[in-house]
Amino acid sequence: MITYRKVDNELLETALKMRREMLAIIYGKDECEFEGGFTRLSAEYFTNGDQTTVLAFDGEHCVGCATICYITLMPTFDHPTGKRAHIMNVYTNADYRRQGIARQMMNMLLDEAKERGATYVSLDATENGRPLYKALGFGENKENMGLDLAPKTNG
Repeated sequence: MITYRKVDNELLETALKMRREMLAIIYGKDECEFEGGFTRLSAEYFTNGDQTTVLAFDGEHCVGCATICYITLMPTFDHPTGKRAHIMNVYTNADYRRQGIARQMMNMLLDEAKERGATYVSLDATENGRPLYKALGFGENKENMGLDLAPKTNG
């Protein structure tokens, strides 16, 4: 049975390991290339950044991760709170794909974004991830995919 946990200080090393694993696959790099400043800055962001990271576990074995980062911009009429979010590092180990793990992590993060008042969510998408993101309601544009969480108003 897959369980899900939000990253805290206890899970920081596991989150960093999953991020390195995911980026090594996407960018075709050896995990050791992520040592030094990259890993230190990532750890600082996990610790101090306005973000939430979810990890998926099969027993004690971490099999997936997903992160949402929050930003506040100047309010607009379409996004009156100015609160927006960006999803990144959505990854599921190859042996666990097509089991709804990424969808569950995404739903957890999107629910949190709504609770925090975010009115727009963007994300980084690989070709493999696009079908899931489209199924969740994200639309495409030239730069990224986005999901408008702002309530629709008449007029």
